[in-house]
Amino acid sequence: MLLLQLATQACVVVVCSAVFLWFGVQQLRAEADSSALNIARAVAESPEVRDLVAAYSADPGTPDAADLRDGPLQAYATGVTSRTEGLFVVITDDHGIRLAHPNPDRLGEVVSTSFDDALAGREVVTWETGTLGESARAKVPVYAPDPSGRPIGEVSVGFERASVFDDLPSVIGAAAITLLLALGLGTVAALLIRRRLERVTVGVQPEELVALVQTQAAVLEDSDDGVIALDPDGVVRVCTRAAARLLALDDPVGRTLDSLGLSRQLEDALLEGAPDGLSAAGRILYIDTRPVHRGGRLLGTSAVIRDRTDLLALSERLDSVRSLSDALRVQRHEFANRLHTLAGLLDAGRDDEARRFLDELTDRGSVAYRVEGLDQLADPLVASFLGSKAIAAAERGVELRVGETSLLRSQLTELEDPLAVLGNLIDNAITAAAAGREPRWVEVTLLDDGDELVVTVADSGRGLTDESAVFTRPPAEDGPDAIHGHGIGLPLSREFARRRGGDVWVVDPGGPEHGAVFGVRMPGVLGDMGAGPDAGDGRARQRGPER
Repeated sequence: MLLLQLATQACVVVVCSAVFLWFGVQQLRAEADSSALNIARAVAESPEVRDLVAAYSADPGTPDAADLRDGPLQAYATGVTSRTEGLFVVITDDHGIRLAHPNPDRLGEVVSTSFDDALAGREVVTWETGTLGESARAKVPVYAPDPSGRPIGEVSVGFERASVFDDLPSVIGAAAITLLLALGLGTVAALLIRRRLERVTVGVQPEELVALVQTQAAVLEDSDDGVIALDPDGVVRVCTRAAARLLALDDPVGRTLDSLGLSRQLEDALLEGAPDGLSAAGRILYIDTRPVHRGGRLLGTSAVIRDRTDLLALSERLDSVRSLSDALRVQRHEFANRLHTLAGLLDAGRDDEARRFLDELTDRGSVAYRVEGLDQLADPLVASFLGSKAIAAAERGVELRVGETSLLRSQLTELEDPLAVLGNLIDNAITAAAAGREPRWVEVTLLDDGDELVVTVADSGRGLTDESAVFTRPPAEDGPDAIHGHGIGLPLSREFARRRGGDVWVVDPGGPEHGAVFGVRMPGVLGDMGAGPDAGDGRARQRGPER
């Protein structure tokens, strides 16, 4: 770019200098023509010249060269030539005979150039080549002194080419100095511009800028991960479409971070990072930040934003499926044990005891989960799910029970989201109860309202210090809220519920008698079992009390 700027400046200066020189030459020529014309007019208007030329024109013969050499016209013309530093002053009669000439040997001869224009009464300014060489000359008619005023001769005044362009070297010198000054100023300006561009672009050349734009378009814009770049003043300089979508931003480039309307937690994450994840705009985001340096200069901070909502949602759903599979495995194991018991009774011939054993098995089901209040739930899938959670809770010294006011008469038609939300809340409650006061318990209350499932989960833990923060930021590692998970499950559970038009909220942050109580409402996840409330009660009676 520097060479291109210098070449451009040199071309401009050369063209301007050439035009300047051309105008200078034309001005010198015009000055020479004007001087010659004015001198010729002055000589032609002289009364003495007019009288003498009229006398020679009236003589039909040719003037004698010897008389002309010592005559007054020759003396007059020689004097004018000397005073004006011209090449010549030539005076002729009406036949073109030289009456005055710088070369006395040419007197009495016809001039070598045309004198017709002068005798026609026209003034002529031209460059011609005569016996004295090329010159800028002016030809002016000499008019008769009598009243007729007709042209009777010619005055020709010329300046030698060399004398005309005596000032040309000074003009060229001035142009050359101007050229050098312009080039010097242009070079300084180009260097300053280059230094400024290198400072602004941190030394990146134009070809590298093109590569950077191509890289940004090919890599950043086509990636599912968002990228935001901030300069040292906190102004957003780069924001990909993915980042704007994940953070719900509209045209953030050129604006400061604190003017984007983001939460304080998210602003801090974009400056310092959030490798453990946070909840923002209904998404679970992981943010990695790093300072950007080039040439020892801090250019700002870049943040890579990764959306892990779908991945964590799948993980939550897999946890619910794993809980169901654990419940089925327990059922299979206990049912196999009971079949072995029954086979042993039959092999021993104790038919009456075997029959009683079968009656009890039919009455209470294949597995006797130790969950208080489980008989109030008509959906065997939910009962099995809570039974498996009860087993896991018992391993940690926590009792899982179903609330006395529970009444679930319908069956789940949608499994993944309800079980994922319920499983996450129960797991958090078990963790909270295990770290809380004695006795350690978790109580789940389930109700149906048409196709809507309503759940409350309470525990015996220490409760929450900030009930709104559990849905917006990861809890502190050593704070009381840390027992409710890692800060990801609860925002994700709320997202599951809200996608279906429901919600997850804190009913009670906790107190001296119990820990936190969470509420869940999820519409459209229950279906009618076809027998009404009695069917649920009958099903419960068929299983019998489970102890």
